[in-house]
Amino acid sequence: MTGKWPARVRGRLGERGLPLLVLVGLLALMVVPLTVMPAARCAVFDSGCHRPSAQAHADPPARPARPLTPVEAATSGAYVALGDSYSSGVGAEDGLADRNPLGCHRTSRAYYHAVAKAFPFAGGSRFWACSGATTADVRGGKSGEPPQLDRLGPDTSLVTISVGGNDVGFSRVLAGCVVKLPWSGSCAEQGAGIAPRLAALRQSLPALLDEITRRAPRARVVVLGYPRAFSEVNGAVGDNLTVEDQRWLNARARELNELIRQAVAEADDRLVTARAAGSVEFVDAYSAFAGHEAGSADPYMNGLGVNLSALTAEKSSFHPTAKGHQALAALFVEQIRKGPGRPLNQYR
Repeated sequence: MTGKWPARVRGRLGERGLPLLVLVGLLALMVVPLTVMPAARCAVFDSGCHRPSAQAHADPPARPARPLTPVEAATSGAYVALGDSYSSGVGAEDGLADRNPLGCHRTSRAYYHAVAKAFPFAGGSRFWACSGATTADVRGGKSGEPPQLDRLGPDTSLVTISVGGNDVGFSRVLAGCVVKLPWSGSCAEQGAGIAPRLAALRQSLPALLDEITRRAPRARVVVLGYPRAFSEVNGAVGDNLTVEDQRWLNARARELNELIRQAVAEADDRLVTARAAGSVEFVDAYSAFAGHEAGSADPYMNGLGVNLSALTAEKSSFHPTAKGHQALAALFVEQIRKGPGRPLNQYR
């Protein structure tokens, strides 16, 4: 039976029948899997494929980065208060502990405390301002303490500072006006000595601001200008100053503030150009004590205090009172909420 079947095929198909039959069988082996197995058909002919769309399995699109608000940028890390006596709180003493004559004279009523309480700083707050500090002292240390700059780091998100008044010898100029004798020269004669000190500050302050932003690269650095100490129209009783003296001293304070304002603006421009994360901002306090100057009925600025035993002016002379520091704190809080007036290169 088996031997007859090929003979029949040869009889019907001729001598080529058997090879044709083998060819048909091979074709069947190829076609059947493609017909009954979709995956194989998809691989060979790229047809009949039911691939899930790439979008169905793609990760959901990332949320776009949101710029931090000014307050978020300022409070994302630590707050560090630096500067001179206008920041340390000389003149705003409250109790014996604040009247310690040694060290940096950091007091419990300085504006730092109100600013630190106004916001929830993620990295806490630190108070390192030091009475009498110059730009060089902020960089190099004073009163046995290490450099104030060493208190900064990558975690610092807010720096407040007042500096420059000691560089130009403002306390010395005030003293020269107050203690003058009837036959001595006028306040204005000190102007020749102020000019070179202002020129030196024009070099040292930008260098200090750049060093602060280098050590605290994502910090908002808020620089305080100096409030004017005197009324422009009423004399400060008991301070041996004429109204003309007061106006001249106020003008010198304005001149110092404009130098600081310009240095701050230039430092911030450098950050903008570098697309850096932080900022440098100026707080204009020149008129913050208007109506409450030294010698007024409700002063925010101390008048002349004299140590009779040593015949020297008290350190608190012509420094903000506790109410004055409250006014300065309000300016800082307002600036922290307002921001630098430009986008911050910090994102959440």
